[in-house]
Amino acid sequence: MLHACVYATILLGFFGIIFKENLVMKIIAMDVMSTGVIALFVLVAARTGVRTPIVAGLVEEGYADPVPQAVILTAIVIGFSIQALMLVGVMKLARDNPTLETSAIEEEYRR
Repeated sequence: MLHACVYATILLGFFGIIFKENLVMKIIAMDVMSTGVIALFVLVAARTGVRTPIVAGLVEEGYADPVPQAVILTAIVIGFSIQALMLVGVMKLARDNPTLETSAIEEEYRR
């Protein structure tokens, strides 16, 4: 059931990128899709019976690999920075155009 919700989130963001005309809505859809992909990685990497790799005691147990966690954290930070950069681009585009609809902007630049 959880896998279905994650896949639905990814597809919702994907179709939002394709079918939405407004640039801000496209950025929000891209964020939704990114969140779904990160949730999918977390869902795949989650295992039971392993502990976090924190040195509290020297008990020999199964520890989770910290590399996937670091990769996901890096993906979150990069996704946030890309989103901020795209919003700045949209703000600059909004200064010159009265609308943020992609078809109207394309029509304006074709003239």
